[in-house]
Amino acid sequence: MEEQKYKKFITAVSIIIPVAVAALFGIKIPNVEPLSFLPPIYASINGVTAILLVASVIVIKRGNRKLHEQLNTIAIICSALFLVMYVAYHMTSNSTPFGGEGIIKYVYLFILITHILLSIVIIPLVLITFMRARLGNFPEHKKIAKITFPLWLYVAVTGVVVYLMISPYYV
Repeated sequence: MEEQKYKKFITAVSIIIPVAVAALFGIKIPNVEPLSFLPPIYASINGVTAILLVASVIVIKRGNRKLHEQLNTIAIICSALFLVMYVAYHMTSNSTPFGGEGIIKYVYLFILITHILLSIVIIPLVLITFMRARLGNFPEHKKIAKITFPLWLYVAVTGVVVYLMISPYYV
């Protein structure tokens, strides 16, 4: 019964976040100083998230469930902080076009597009994985975590890569 409540919440959040980000991405706050200091901060948060995820897998393999839970909770908080900063930056600043040419531009676009698409997919996966652990359904938690972990790690790492690739072009 409790799982049904969580599933409704997860469904709502998984729809609302991407739609809200897409809508807010197009809104610029007038007469506000651009928050141009944010990209290296939110890229670093993505890096921290990746480290937390790897550490989380290491500690659960060693049997430390409590630390595993704490690391994943912090990773979720980091992802939420990233999202808030990312939206705030784009509501106060114009998007920076990638200035590379040739094959590197296609590599960048591939990484960016897969990062964006998987960042949408990962929302319900993370929430379902977390919910199953919180409800004590560890066999199902472990099953979905095997999918969630590599995708979330990919999103976190490619967030850093996208930043590093585009950072030379920030004005």
